[in-house]
Amino acid sequence: MGKTKRIVFLASGRGSNFSASVEYIRKKKLKVEILALVSDNPDAKALAIAEKFGIPTKVVPYSSYSSKLDYHRDLLRVVEAFRPDLIVACGYMRILKPDFVQSFPNQIMNVHPSLLPAFPGLDSQKQALDYGVKVAGCTVHFVWEGVDTGPIILQKAIAIRPEWTEKELSLAILKEEHEILPLAIQLFCEDKLKIKERKVEILK
Repeated sequence: MGKTKRIVFLASGRGSNFSASVEYIRKKKLKVEILALVSDNPDAKALAIAEKFGIPTKVVPYSSYSSKLDYHRDLLRVVEAFRPDLIVACGYMRILKPDFVQSFPNQIMNVHPSLLPAFPGLDSQKQALDYGVKVAGCTVHFVWEGVDTGPIILQKAIAIRPEWTEKELSLAILKEEHEILPLAIQLFCEDKLKIKERKVEILK
């Protein structure tokens, strides 16, 4: 086991993946220091969850910036000040800019509600249903420049039932996200992830 890993979470909304990850980290007694939850949305439910857990919060309110460049510059400044080993984007609805990604090479993890590289971007569940695929799922990946690119760490597939609506599919996928995101965090914190070109090897 290596040194204690310092983690910052990014979230924009309800915070269910954030909550599941914190509960897992604490239940497993992982060598982790959760430094903060950073949000672009002052109304994000994730902020209340962080406060319940006693985790510091920081809001960089996207809507108050007239310049996207200024927002992303401030976001980078805020996160850099924490000196994290890992940044976990869980329901963070902004595309991280190249400067941010380059500042934390292979230290940013994201969870996405599709089996990447299929259906990147927004409304992945609707894309899957519209396309008529029989299997959907979720992916945890390292963040590289681009939308939902970067080496895949873990994936979980589920069979789509013919009667499912977009909401039902989303809930089914979310349940699996709550399983694989905390596990991916654990693997990172135990130094069990090795990147070779664009593939992730999970060490025993």
